[in-house]
Amino acid sequence: MEHLVLIVLAIILYLLATGSFSARLLLADKNDISLLHPTALATGALGAVLHALLLYGQLLGHNGLNLGFFNAGSLVGWLMVLLVLVAALRRPVENLAVFILPIGAVALFLAAILGGPPASGVRPTAGLEAHILTSMLAYAVLSVAALQALLLAFQDHQLRNRHPTGLIRYMPPLRIMEEILFQVLWAGFVLLSLSLATGVVFLDDIFAQHLVHKTTLSVTAWIVFAILLFGRIQFGWRGRTAIRWTMGGFLALMLAYFGTKLVLELILQR
Repeated sequence: MEHLVLIVLAIILYLLATGSFSARLLLADKNDISLLHPTALATGALGAVLHALLLYGQLLGHNGLNLGFFNAGSLVGWLMVLLVLVAALRRPVENLAVFILPIGAVALFLAAILGGPPASGVRPTAGLEAHILTSMLAYAVLSVAALQALLLAFQDHQLRNRHPTGLIRYMPPLRIMEEILFQVLWAGFVLLSLSLATGVVFLDDIFAQHLVHKTTLSVTAWIVFAILLFGRIQFGWRGRTAIRWTMGGFLALMLAYFGTKLVLELILQR
């Protein structure tokens, strides 16, 4: 019963924070929004704390680690929430927050009802835990980048078609949106590089039969993001080019982790 109360409370806090961030966007030209930003941050942070407590029980048990499909999704959702809350301290990312906080709520709910019991088995070594942590962080950061790219694509489409109305009126200027995208991409690329490096060092064989698809797709994603960042530095890539490369790299990464998990765990039930 206590577990259920925490789940419901965390979801409510996430939704309340979403409402506060939305109100801040919609009332950006008013004089009565000074309290909305700290309120949104505090409410979202409290929801994230409860989410973390629930994650601890879902992921760990009897020295085992349960990173099944839905539990992994909940962990990624929580990391995305943390990232956007931290970013909101200094950057105009309210438009990202109104999408990411509900994603965190949905991920928590699905893990609570479909995540399964805590694992029982041998706890991973410190090296393997480092690989898992950097992998999940990389996926979370690059998920934020993909969402930012989608918002940027919407903004670019509206401006090109001369329809600067609706949601676009509450978004930062295109230049700021692109700056945020590439800042997130650089952070995600560094983490993905660390993930691959720790995999090479601490996994017995990253091209073993059950890992070959994940490794190949992860390396493909790394190459795509490397080309994009090189193109940004060397040729000033931006706009639609940056959006396409970002989404291509994220698609490869999504298939690498959640695509393989979906097939192995939910379809083949291995």
